[in-house]
Amino acid sequence: MQNIALDQIDRRILDLLQQSPGVNASAIGETVGLSQSACWRRIQRLRDEGIIKDQPVKLDREKVGLNTMVFAHVKLTSHGRSNLAEFAEAVSTYPEVLDCYVLLGNVDFLLRIVTEDIKAYEQFFFEKLSQLPGIQEVNSSIVMSDIKHTTVLPI
Repeated sequence: MQNIALDQIDRRILDLLQQSPGVNASAIGETVGLSQSACWRRIQRLRDEGIIKDQPVKLDREKVGLNTMVFAHVKLTSHGRSNLAEFAEAVSTYPEVLDCYVLLGNVDFLLRIVTEDIKAYEQFFFEKLSQLPGIQEVNSSIVMSDIKHTTVLPI
């Protein structure tokens, strides 16, 4: 994957968009010293180049009833490419799984999962996750509290 050259203005625009996703091109342009149209063109170029993927609304998971967050470390019985791809494809269909990472080390995958409560996680675990073929072991770590959670990259 090739890195795309970003100048200081691009970096400032990206930082502002990460901090306040709803801010408009006019306000950003004023902050970075560009006209609204010049700023809009830069933002569009950053989207076209795939640097800006999307601008999601960030929700408070507990206020929408998702009180339990779990990190599940998954070890597969076999490490062939097809096994990894099959598992990744399956967990991608579960809305409870927010993030799925392939790891190098003692386990194969790290999943970040949210559910309403422990009972709901237990149901998810036994009815969905543990039913996937090729799973050797799952170790679940339940989050007690969020200390820091950000999607802002240090650019």
